[in-house]
Amino acid sequence: MTLTRSQTSELLARHGLAPRRTFGQNFVVEPETVRRIAALARVGPGDHVVEIGAGLGALTMALAETGAQVVAVEIDSGLVEVLRENVASLANVKVVHDDAMRLDWNVLLADAPRWTVVANLPYNVATPLVADLLDQVAQVQRLLVMVQKEVAQRLVAQPGSDAFGAVSVKVGYWATARIVGEVSSAVFLPRPRVSSSLVEITRRDQPAVSAPFADMFALIRQGFATRRKMLRRALDGVAVNEDFVAANVDPQARAEQLAIDDWSRLTLAINARRALTNDTASQ
Repeated sequence: MTLTRSQTSELLARHGLAPRRTFGQNFVVEPETVRRIAALARVGPGDHVVEIGAGLGALTMALAETGAQVVAVEIDSGLVEVLRENVASLANVKVVHDDAMRLDWNVLLADAPRWTVVANLPYNVATPLVADLLDQVAQVQRLLVMVQKEVAQRLVAQPGSDAFGAVSVKVGYWATARIVGEVSSAVFLPRPRVSSSLVEITRRDQPAVSAPFADMFALIRQGFATRRKMLRRALDGVAVNEDFVAANVDPQARAEQLAIDDWSRLTLAINARRALTNDTASQ
């Protein structure tokens, strides 16, 4: 059970609705694609899923067919009423009318310790939402997100690539990520001008490195703020030459060339120097 292109168009017309650019709404209207996404989510009976941006419920219904418990989150007050009608007969679906960027996740996820997030994310919220879930919502163990191809490349990028940035390091700190599928623009209503990719993100049991999170990501943000500069310039006032030597990091490298282990060692070297300086000053 899912929605075709004609059914989606009919539902929108009957309720006087139209896709809203402000919410980045592009509905998947090919049942085969919807079922493929549900299969890639790898959920079933006993699993708990949050679907972000449920829209009219095409993917919601496919996820429900797996037997998982589904919480469908939708921000649009017009769509959410249609969504409720479409899933009313499904005992394993709960509809929540809210903004995923402002949700109280602890309340939403109180029913189970482990959750999978499945989402079709518009460009403007994809990166901050994924970052916030990894940083703040430990109950989310896996994500399957459909995002613009450009965003997908950033989420999975490795050091040295043009797409590698601060969010790439953040994903690598908390999780492993890989592109598991491509989605043609032809399956959407309305049809976007870009293609999309499906990214699977799986949370690690422990962060990838030992450097303190806040310290390391403050350093990373500064490094990538002027990513074309050499690190000795980009990190001026924070890192000194002895820090680069202690961490075995080239001060002439640029931010996108450093792996997460490099950032961790540099953070620890800076912290060690500062601690020694403070100890000496207090004596």
